[in-house]
Amino acid sequence: MVPGGVAVAGIVLLVLWCGTGTRRDLQARIPGLDRPGAGVKAETPAVPLVGKLARSDGQPADLPGAWPRFRGPKFDGICHDQVPLARNWPDGGPQSLWSIEVGEGYAAAAVLAGCVYVLDYDRESSQDAMRCLSLADGREIWRYSYPVAVKRNHGMSRTVPAVTEKYVVGLGPKCHVVCLDAKTGECHWLIDMVREYGATVPPWYAGQCPLLDADRVILAPGGEALLIAVDCPSGNVLWKSRNPRGWVQTHSSIMPMEFAGKRMYVYCGRGGVAGISAQDGSLLWDTTDWKISIATCPSPTILEDGKIFFSGGYNAGALMLQLKEEGGKLSAETLFRLKPKQFGSTQQTPIFFEGHVYGVREKDKQLVCLDLEGNEVWASGSQHKFGLGPYMIADGLIFVMDDAGLLTLAEATPEGYKQLAQAKVLDGHDAWGPMAMAAGRLIVRDMTRMVCLDVSKNSP
Repeated sequence: MVPGGVAVAGIVLLVLWCGTGTRRDLQARIPGLDRPGAGVKAETPAVPLVGKLARSDGQPADLPGAWPRFRGPKFDGICHDQVPLARNWPDGGPQSLWSIEVGEGYAAAAVLAGCVYVLDYDRESSQDAMRCLSLADGREIWRYSYPVAVKRNHGMSRTVPAVTEKYVVGLGPKCHVVCLDAKTGECHWLIDMVREYGATVPPWYAGQCPLLDADRVILAPGGEALLIAVDCPSGNVLWKSRNPRGWVQTHSSIMPMEFAGKRMYVYCGRGGVAGISAQDGSLLWDTTDWKISIATCPSPTILEDGKIFFSGGYNAGALMLQLKEEGGKLSAETLFRLKPKQFGSTQQTPIFFEGHVYGVREKDKQLVCLDLEGNEVWASGSQHKFGLGPYMIADGLIFVMDDAGLLTLAEATPEGYKQLAQAKVLDGHDAWGPMAMAAGRLIVRDMTRMVCLDVSKNSP
């Protein structure tokens, strides 16, 4: 009887043990659709972060041209340099001028005064690192690092710094913002938007690129303020915008715009879009007509006459807004929507160029040209497909990168898809970081390597 009693007791205890705790139903994971909640709070230290500056022997290049922020000088994804570019490439592709290793991710370059700025992640030392490199040869001039623990999650860092002659500002994967002297790397200030402004780190980490407007940086923490303006010299907050709908931060970046005599910042929060006054941070208009259920990545594409084009992935499709003024007040009206099979973009922001919109469509990975009514003018065709990689326009040409580092050159014209050249310029994977161009030099990257290519007409 004793052995039998022990067996019964054991069964009872086993049943009770199995019934405790939280049940988890295991499901197959699909990359990009794992939905890691609305975001996670960053692990913030009890004391303010302290960074360290290290100088090296690199020197700024004596080269013209600038790509000082995400989407370039005019926030439009277009290089406006007057450097003529090659219309064809040799068999080996455009000449590679230099190549460097970078931390895992998609953090891309800003270029000014012969310097290349990248907000990298140093996994070995667990630090965000703003790196200043020479545009001539890629050698490091200086780096400013501060400690942040970041685990691999579809890469780590994924933003583009903003730089002027005085300042360079970077936004790290866990929403730390650093403002440095653009020439020397000396730190002006370093803030944690989670701890100081109630921001929530987005799933797969922050993708928002900071906006430098003269001597102030515009940020979108979400939380207690949808947007804030911070004075670069002092770090003081100049204004905070209200966040009446309680939107949190997304991967989308803030875009400036002017309409009806008002300068504003357009931002896609998690739940809708808002226009914020550049003067005082007041809410000029908002709408919930555009929102994406999983991840809002592309930024607003500013068109003409108060029109704004939005696109997204995960079956979001696209939408055209029209701003209107009545009685001194602004409002936003939806002109049309596009179904995902017509157009949608998972990560990259489409480009408005000479009256048309260019972008890679999510559903079939084709490069397409749309008119301003949303009609397809042309598509590259099933034999010319691309992935989630970046694209930009320069000298009437469109440069398009696929996921594996295959670079394609085509005419940026509504007359049809006209491919001019193609070359494998990267050997890695997930070549998703935005492109940068200055002085006829194109800077691209994959998950772990950044390369500078000579795409000028006078290239050897």
